[in-house]
Amino acid sequence: MTTSAGAGTATLSPPRHQRTPGAADAPAGNRRSGLILATILVGYFMALLDGSIVNVALPSIREKLHANGASLQLVAAGYIIAYAVLLVTGARLGRILGHERLFKAGLAGFTIASLACGLAQNSGELIVFRVIQGIAAAVMLPQVLSLIQQNFQGEARAKAMSAWTAVLASGIVVGQVLGGVLVTANLFGWSWRPVFLVNVPIGIVLYIAALRSLPSVKPQNTAAQNKVDLAGVLTLSPTILALVVPLVLGHDEHWPIWGWVLLAATVPLLVLFLAVERRVARRGTPPILPGRILSMSGMKPSLVVIFLVMTVYAGNLFATAIHLQGALGFSALKTGLAFAPCAASFGLVSYFWRNIPAHLIRRLSVLGLLVGAASMVAQIWMFKDGGYGGLWFYLNQMVFGLGIGIGNAPTMTLALMRVPVTDAADASGTLATNAQLAQVVGIASLGTLYLTVAAGHAVHSAGHAMAYLSGAGVVVTLVAVAFSFHLYRLDKHERAAKAVAAAV
Repeated sequence: MTTSAGAGTATLSPPRHQRTPGAADAPAGNRRSGLILATILVGYFMALLDGSIVNVALPSIREKLHANGASLQLVAAGYIIAYAVLLVTGARLGRILGHERLFKAGLAGFTIASLACGLAQNSGELIVFRVIQGIAAAVMLPQVLSLIQQNFQGEARAKAMSAWTAVLASGIVVGQVLGGVLVTANLFGWSWRPVFLVNVPIGIVLYIAALRSLPSVKPQNTAAQNKVDLAGVLTLSPTILALVVPLVLGHDEHWPIWGWVLLAATVPLLVLFLAVERRVARRGTPPILPGRILSMSGMKPSLVVIFLVMTVYAGNLFATAIHLQGALGFSALKTGLAFAPCAASFGLVSYFWRNIPAHLIRRLSVLGLLVGAASMVAQIWMFKDGGYGGLWFYLNQMVFGLGIGIGNAPTMTLALMRVPVTDAADASGTLATNAQLAQVVGIASLGTLYLTVAAGHAVHSAGHAMAYLSGAGVVVTLVAVAFSFHLYRLDKHERAAKAVAAAV
């Protein structure tokens, strides 16, 4: 396989002495490697689904548990907050204790927490169990990319990473669809509960498959690598919470003073976190945010693009799900199916983008984000007068998924392609943390924007709220276009420099 960004297959394969048992390039291990990939990707997909599957169940949760708007946002965002805060730490623990051990431990915890969520008796319990579920996901998910790096070589690894990207891209939208199906089915009269309980049998099957398929590899680390950056965790966590909590609770609490104080504290807390990370690095302990990862060519603008795109994506899905059900009276099933075109186009593009010629990938990423921005403009017209556009809405969802998929999937994968296998855990944790934090910010900020403008509880005011949200989405997506264009220029320059070097 030839990648853009100048990374060939050699970059993706570890040295022979680092290869682990069960590698996918051994013919005798093909079936086992297939089971490995299926096990870790289904586990990954299940955890991603839970970031969005609850969205279409929120009206049912509101009715059955008498939850207010702030509680609903915490049910949706609490999982992702815990996940985002602890992802990088989960990746580091995988390196220390073994990626397969952490995957199985996280999977077991996630399954138990899902059962607890499904049995919750009030919104407070549900929020607590959602946070625990997010912690378990943060233990399990960072191990997936490292397990791919360990068990697959060459073209097999490239295909596995494309499958991983497709799962990452489509998980959020498929969650909306599946959530609508489960809530509408009302299995055993349990209303919203099957949204969480469905994870239990799947988790048990996956755990058994993991016991049978995942190879046990003894970690080989130095004393420094065996340390967790506790100082980084203790300074990053309040930084994220200071940003997210006021955005989540501000609307229902009528924007109290403490909320503005926390938002203002975000900047000095971020400065403190960066200072702590530099001090940790000087002491020889791997920091939670490794400087060598950020210094890799194109990594910083890639993180910005992914953050902006996922902010718009998650915030738009969250608000649209509430709008279709709350303001327009859609059933949970109809709401879920409304996102099926987006799920299909997003997932297909995310898997098959590797067939695009390398020199066109970055250019098409820019074009894809422009298409995504155009679809948000069209959404303003569809919602502003209290309707939703009918057939045009579904077509626009497909276009939105297509554009965002073209813009996001290559950016994520190409950023990881440059990372050596020794840094895979840290890089995947950094990118995944960035993407998940973006979802938190999107749900909190765009969700709050929608709820604030729609406070009149009339169809037209809710339509205007969706129009405002769509306009904000256009602005943010256009900023992502600018950074994506910078990546295109950078990639073009690097390819030209390599061509000159090869000619000499």
